[in-house]
Amino acid sequence: MEEKEKVIEIEIERLRDFKKHPFQVRDDKEMSLLKESIQNYGILSPLIVRPVLDGVYEIVAGHRRKYAAQQLGYRKLPVIIRVMSDDEAIISMVDSNLQRERISYSEKAFAYMMKNEAMKRKGGRKRSQIDHKFKGKKTVEIIREEGGDSPKQVQRYIKITELIPELLQQLDDEMIGFNPAVEIASLKKEEQKQLLDAMDYAQSTPSLSQAQRMKRLSKEGKLTKEKMEDIMSEIKKGEISRVIFTNEQLHRYFPSSYTPEKMKREILAILKLWAEQYWEQ
Repeated sequence: MEEKEKVIEIEIERLRDFKKHPFQVRDDKEMSLLKESIQNYGILSPLIVRPVLDGVYEIVAGHRRKYAAQQLGYRKLPVIIRVMSDDEAIISMVDSNLQRERISYSEKAFAYMMKNEAMKRKGGRKRSQIDHKFKGKKTVEIIREEGGDSPKQVQRYIKITELIPELLQQLDDEMIGFNPAVEIASLKKEEQKQLLDAMDYAQSTPSLSQAQRMKRLSKEGKLTKEKMEDIMSEIKKGEISRVIFTNEQLHRYFPSSYTPEKMKREILAILKLWAEQYWEQ
């Protein structure tokens, strides 16, 4: 807490979520643990909010605490009110959420993008910094020093915000690797949509080398849907011994309306859940 700051209680209906908040509030195992903690000990850490309208406040830090408390029937929440500009609020919101243990690729990507743009508008430095240690540095270099990822990696994360939602979801589901996704993000939006069809056609996801070739063909103006299908149909190194199921085998356990991609996503989600429970035991 900053000097002279006080914790006060505010009604939940007077709190608003942060505009374009890049971090999802999931009702997962971590949320269950948070609810249990609040139920046993209360809200130990107050939310950080900023005034936006008369009597209305925007949450800068504490969206998950608000959700958990709301589920438990809380009507008021402890908060610290700070007056911040839009850019100061963005930087503070991103910094408070990047410390979370589990963050998806897309959450981190859009968070880095928002912070990078906010810091550029502020001249690359936080107004509260008085020591000039960041003077003359690029914003991605400052983000690296504050967050841990290298400047190049920060730029790569920001790049994947150019993926269409369907491909971004596949990245979050770990069906596409991060490095291929960075290359694919350079494709035009229409080419990315065609790539989805090519992936479905070949029942395959792009390797790094395949993504790089498609990126190069796109720059040369030679990338077509047929070329993508040919590339995606190639047998990758190590795939000869892969496990393969036919659609007929899988449809015994899934509705007939499920696409192969949806079945694959469901299977991976089930295996991930099983693995977490197995290791706990």
